Amino acid sequence: MSEEQKNRVNVKIFNEEYVMRSPASVEYMKRLAEYVDGKMWQVSQKNNRLSLSKIAVLTSINLADELFRERSKVRELEMLLKKRPKK
Repeated sequence: MSEEQKNRVNVKIFNEEYVMRSPASVEYMKRLAEYVDGKMWQVSQKNNRLSLSKIAVLTSINLADELFRERSKVRELEMLLKKRPKK
C-alpha cells in the first residue's frame, strides 16, 4: 500500500507522543492506542518502579496472552461449528 493511501494520526501512549500510519481508520488507530495506553498504565500501577521498557515488555506479554486466549476460543468455536449437523 502506498504512503498516500495511509491514514495518519498523532496519539499519546503512556505520556509519549507517537505518529501512527495505517490504512485503518483514524478512529480505529485511536482506539488501539487508547487500549495499549490503558494496559500500560495497569501494568505500571502494579509496580511503580518498573522502567518504561519493562512496562512495555510486560504489556506486550499481557496483550499476547489475550490474543492467544481469544484465538483458542475461536478454534474451539470453529470445532463446535464443524461438529454441528448440517441443515
